[in-house]
Amino acid sequence: MVTVSVRLPDSLAEKLAGVAKDAERPKSFIIQKAIEAYLDDYADAQIALDRLHDPSDQVISSRDMRNSLGL
Repeated sequence: MVTVSVRLPDSLAEKLAGVAKDAERPKSFIIQKAIEAYLDDYADAQIALDRLHDPSDQVISSRDMRNSLGL
């Protein structure tokens, strides 16, 4: 495991402390989970952008999608 130091504004540090207290978890756990969620969202967004800019990726209308699902 790697140790990383960050500086947080007082207001964010207070919110973090509150969440950690409510969750009965250490602040480091909350920070780790937040970073994991952010990185997952970032990866998903990057995949979506790559697909959006890929001219060979087929675009399907919502009508065609509903029809293919039998809706």
